[in-house]
Amino acid sequence: MAEATDFIPLINGVAHSWGDITATVGGVPVVGITAIEYGDDQVVENHYGAGRFPVSYSKGRVTPSAKITVEMGEVIGWQAKSPTGRLQDLAPFPIVVAYIPEDGQIVIDKIMNCRFKKNARNWKEGDTRQLVDLELVPSHIKWHNK
Repeated sequence: MAEATDFIPLINGVAHSWGDITATVGGVPVVGITAIEYGDDQVVENHYGAGRFPVSYSKGRVTPSAKITVEMGEVIGWQAKSPTGRLQDLAPFPIVVAYIPEDGQIVIDKIMNCRFKKNARNWKEGDTRQLVDLELVPSHIKWHNK
């Protein structure tokens, strides 16, 4: 008799995981990265005419967003490249996120023209390392870029 687990399909047998991700900032691999979040939001509005349902729609502004969490050593290296020592004064840079699984398709996303929005530290007693959350202001995201 067939069991319920006999019918679970495997697309390619391997799912993407954190270990498959590599990220570069301005072309330099970031080894101290512990988290990355990025996306874009677009205004999409329905237009109404006769009746109760939309008769058309339109698309408006796309608003990209991105955040990374890195070890403090990465931040210090970036600050050393700034003419003022402030992250916010660095020239815009791309972040390339590549998903490279052992088996399966490589996917590359590019977060374009990033600028740092703020630079801060948050220490507390007992901390053994400093992870820095950095919010970015990108111009756009090239999804599944070749």
